[in-house]
Amino acid sequence: MSHEDIMAAARRIAPFIRRTPVVKLDHATGANLQNDVYLKLECLQVSGSFKIRGATNRVKTLEPGRIENGLVAASGGNHGLATAYVAARAGAPATIYLPNNASPLKAEKLRKWGADVRFQGKVWDEAHEAASAEAKARGAFYMHPFADAQIVSGQGTVALEMVDQIPDADIYIVAIGGGGLISGMSEVLKHVKPDARIVGVEPTGSPTLHASLTAGRVVRLPEITTKVATMACGRTDESIYEIVAKHVDDIVLVEDADMQKAAEVLWFEFGIAADLSGAASLAALMSGAFKPPRGARIAGLVCGAGVEGLNG
Repeated sequence: MSHEDIMAAARRIAPFIRRTPVVKLDHATGANLQNDVYLKLECLQVSGSFKIRGATNRVKTLEPGRIENGLVAASGGNHGLATAYVAARAGAPATIYLPNNASPLKAEKLRKWGADVRFQGKVWDEAHEAASAEAKARGAFYMHPFADAQIVSGQGTVALEMVDQIPDADIYIVAIGGGGLISGMSEVLKHVKPDARIVGVEPTGSPTLHASLTAGRVVRLPEITTKVATMACGRTDESIYEIVAKHVDDIVLVEDADMQKAAEVLWFEFGIAADLSGAASLAALMSGAFKPPRGARIAGLVCGAGVEGLNG
């Protein structure tokens, strides 16, 4: 995957996605922000998250007829929704495997898109094993959420828009599940803004990339304790690890409760309905997990929609 691949993906998917807006977090009650902070609202994206970018790019680059036997995906929720959406638009069946802690509301939304929803295992990795076997047995196409260069290229198009919308940003804060989003975005950012600082955010209960970078190689987490299904991944892919090791400057860890509080601030103060992964960028700042230098301009991402913040 290269910057040119991401540029090609942007042209390919442009007719099918939204150019989502950016908001500046002025007067964020309870956030105590000391810097200018901007958030790109991918929660307003088609299907409710940035995941539609990668899913669309993947399907648009497949050979004709490749999806006749359907699409299969394993997901914490958002990648499944994107897969179900593109399958519905293409007239193909979709089978989505979810871990048992996935949002029931997202499962219901998947069914409304016509997907066959199946729950498997406690975490994404177990759902992934079942989904991969299903796709192979049926001859369906497996939509891997991050170990797929075309999907990662699609996710990277977020950064192309952010550079245009927030041209003076110094630091980019990005939520991490398997690592597809931050690897695609970092490929763009280090190409066009080599001095920009890229900071990843993982749950303390699923420090997938953090643990791998500490070890100097890809490792499998012995346990996942986060309740945030969209950020729970026991093992990343080697290709993702290599990009993150090359381009990402730091990875910080936040508690589930930090993301819950940030989601509540986004809803209470701005009417932004974010899932917990969507609140991760703000959580890193509010919790103090990441302390930017005074005066630095921060670009974050509300990467997915959800109702968690409405419950606060």
